[in-house]
Amino acid sequence: MEESKIKELSGLFKKVITDLGENADREGLLRTPERAAKAYSFLTRGYEENIDQVINGAVFSTDNDDMVIVKNIELYSLCEHHLLPFFGKCHVAYIPAGKVLGLSKVARIVDVYSRRLQIQENLVRQIAETVMKYTSAEGVGVVIEAQHLCMMMRGVEKQNSVMTTSCMLGSFREDSATRSEFLSLIGK
Repeated sequence: MEESKIKELSGLFKKVITDLGENADREGLLRTPERAAKAYSFLTRGYEENIDQVINGAVFSTDNDDMVIVKNIELYSLCEHHLLPFFGKCHVAYIPAGKVLGLSKVARIVDVYSRRLQIQENLVRQIAETVMKYTSAEGVGVVIEAQHLCMMMRGVEKQNSVMTTSCMLGSFREDSATRSEFLSLIGK
């Protein structure tokens, strides 16, 4: 993020701190607005990433038509309703139709979309549709399991709640055996 944006955000964070009733000029908070601006810039860096550049041509020809699964991909995001973190695991599977993604690209796709203000229900679909777009797979399945601090720290304050969302495209939606195999292999 540009230095001018960091400076602008720092001023806004200073106002928030002051409006909350704190002294933004006391020793412990003196540099907090700048640190918060840099932190939020990092946490939302997905807006500055271009998915074509992230994939960077790492789509390879294959004869394999068996399911490919990358599971337990850590994800960290910010709830678009409260700007509080949610975090968890993402499991991605696809059945190649002549093309596979470089392994790290699956995790990078998760990062690009999770590093934006999000709701989990949209995040799971964005990941699935992107994998489908770049691989032209026979099918794609994505499951996200996450804990939301907006539910844990405020509101209903349910510490052990986990939200699970899924998006099934192509053969994962149409064929219950394919869907069941995926869910079984990720322990669901």
